Amino acid sequence: MSRRNRRGMMSEQFKYELAKDLGFYETVQREGWGGIRTKDAGNMVKRAIQIAEQTISQQPPQQPPQQPPRYR
Repeated sequence: MSRRNRRGMMSEQFKYELAKDLGFYETVQREGWGGIRTKDAGNMVKRAIQIAEQTISQQPPQQPPQQPPRYR
């Protein structure tokens, strides 16, 4: 699958929030996503992963599916 056809995993709103948090939002506004440094893009992905891991760790553990009783 080519890069152009690949659908993004993060919403645009979430990417903008990360850019604001990481301090390169103005660059994105002026130049678009192509204007950010590779380091900034990597930090954005790293932060998104941290947020996802925190969200998962705060959820209660899921119960495994129970099997129906066996009748003999």
